[in-house]
Amino acid sequence: MIKFFIRLGLFLLISAIVFAIFSNVFIITKTSSYIYENINNIPEKEIALVLGTSKRNMKGEANSFFDNRMDAAAELFHKGKVKGLLLSGDNRTRYYNEPSDMKKALMKKGVPENVISIDTAGLSTIESVYRCKEIFKHQDVAIITQEFHAFRALYISQYYEMDAIAFPAAEVPVYSSTKVTIREFFARPKALLDLYVLNSWSAE
Repeated sequence: MIKFFIRLGLFLLISAIVFAIFSNVFIITKTSSYIYENINNIPEKEIALVLGTSKRNMKGEANSFFDNRMDAAAELFHKGKVKGLLLSGDNRTRYYNEPSDMKKALMKKGVPENVISIDTAGLSTIESVYRCKEIFKHQDVAIITQEFHAFRALYISQYYEMDAIAFPAAEVPVYSSTKVTIREFFARPKALLDLYVLNSWSAE
């Protein structure tokens, strides 16, 4: 009996590892051609969906992920590639409001307030993309986040039949991004489970 459970445990572990690797290869393969590194090649879109993150890291220092996303969003708007910006993120308490922080940062970069919309219920990537289409009624979008995250966001947008591309914000130094890169490796298989098994965010 003990040997049976050991074998079962090993089988489940190996299956999970294989599924995680498959999910990463599958999602990256399906979405890589929709990521535009050169802003001049980006087709004009209705809006940019800017995915939120904290403006400060755990040490209380400026968060490069946040700053680089704001730079990319402002550049995309000023180049005339999008007509507006939808800022989607977490607003868990009155003292933590990612969309509000993004709005302030973008206005400092010359983005007019009247082209900015805010979604304070984007608590996850799936929620942000789902709400972009179903609540804010945007189908034609450019997604702004770092490239490692853009693959998953684009795949989710494809699942919801959106016409989406991604303009990746500049990456951050390896020492700052290793943890989130590892987390993203496991977030991709979770996204497939959420979409196809748990069906937590169905557009139907």
